[in-house]
Amino acid sequence: DEGSLLYMPTALPGLSIAEASRLLTLQDKIIKEFPEVESVYGKAGRADTSTDTAPMSMIETTVVLKDTSEWRRKDTWYGSREMSQSELITEMNEALDFKGMPNIWTMPIKNRIDMLSTGIRSAVGVKVYGADLAELQNIAGEVEKLMKTFPGTRSVVAERANSGRYLDIRLNRQKLAAYGLNVKDVHLQALSATGGVRASEFIAGRERYDIQVRLGREFRDSVEAIENLPIQTAAGAMLRLRDVAEIKYLEGPAMIRSENALPVSYVFIDFDTKEYDVGSFVDGAKEYLNKHLTVKPGYSIQWAGQYENMLRVEERMKIVIPITLFLIMLILYMSTKSWVKSGMVLMAVPFSLVGAFWFLNILGYNMSIATWVGMIALMGLDAETGVFMLLYLDIAYDDREKRGKMNSVKDLYGAIIEGAVHRVRPKMMTVLSLLIGLMPIMWSVGSGSEVMKRIAAPMIGGLTTSFLLELLIYPVLYYEWRKRSLKSVEV
Repeated sequence: DEGSLLYMPTALPGLSIAEASRLLTLQDKIIKEFPEVESVYGKAGRADTSTDTAPMSMIETTVVLKDTSEWRRKDTWYGSREMSQSELITEMNEALDFKGMPNIWTMPIKNRIDMLSTGIRSAVGVKVYGADLAELQNIAGEVEKLMKTFPGTRSVVAERANSGRYLDIRLNRQKLAAYGLNVKDVHLQALSATGGVRASEFIAGRERYDIQVRLGREFRDSVEAIENLPIQTAAGAMLRLRDVAEIKYLEGPAMIRSENALPVSYVFIDFDTKEYDVGSFVDGAKEYLNKHLTVKPGYSIQWAGQYENMLRVEERMKIVIPITLFLIMLILYMSTKSWVKSGMVLMAVPFSLVGAFWFLNILGYNMSIATWVGMIALMGLDAETGVFMLLYLDIAYDDREKRGKMNSVKDLYGAIIEGAVHRVRPKMMTVLSLLIGLMPIMWSVGSGSEVMKRIAAPMIGGLTTSFLLELLIYPVLYYEWRKRSLKSVEV
């Protein structure tokens, strides 16, 4: 939780500067009405830099939120609580309902990292690859239409890769030659009249402002007006632009993206993160698209965004988790000199995972990289507490064996009672010291606390169930194992 939100609605290509300004002002006004909002700052278009490729149709609004203690409270069956960020986004999403402008919600820093690593500015997205831009737009449009009906989708918008609007001035070279004009002269005069040229510079202290000159709006706001733009020949004669050129509007690519040597079109998808995690949402959406969408040969779709990161982590986890288990097993054997004892200790792992998943479900946490990191750390805690239990059982057993009092099942039973039941207090202190050390994380607030909570939660839930396993199951397993080595099995 960065303490701020990034609101990114996307309009259709061709949005004018005046309309973008009006929409931006209206959206900022609506967002500022929410009592949880500290400040709002939006922009449309892009800065004068090659690192920002945002078109005029893409709006980015940074929403700085107040401290959560100042948020509204919700009434529940167990009392009132602070409104969650997911609930706030849902309310804002409903209030900002502009036709033709699907909303995307994320956080500023997270958004920049996602765009740098995957190119997708939403939580997940679809990349459509192929050769023809028109067909790419058709496929992306079908994906958008289908995903709007998929459960959990909050908003979806497909790039209109082939829907840019252009004013085409096509010069007639024969007429240019007849009037003694060249292409460069006519282009320069048309550019100066419509787009403007830099005439000078205004200096105010350290500030510098370009002074541009161009015709008034009424002389360039329609095709007819542009056709009547004055063009001066070398001899000083005045012509109209339509005398030497054909002027009309054309449709073409608004922006051409390419990846892996192929043109690509993006579909941005925002989903309800409270109800779905990235993996379950994408898996369901994949199956849904495969069932209802047919793609021509030579074209393909690929899921991107955070889903790509998740796949990379899954592949890494397939290596890390077995290595972790192997190292724990090796260290346990070096400590106990017994594969049986090592196996008994490792039995705590599946039982602790039960508690980990239960606790995650109670807190409403979805599976993520952070939760898997917590579960890997839980394996080490399981080994620590398991070895502690076996240590007391071994001490009680070895003590009786040295005194020659380990001759029957009754003696073994007494040793286990001494090692397990009479040593509950130190074992409970060991586990409680770990739990007490982790619990403050669950009440922490501020940047980074969301990740730390998801790391600590599996360890808290897992330690609880693994401790119960050690108290109830370990003594029984130890009894059955040691009973085989007794000379007499009489009670």
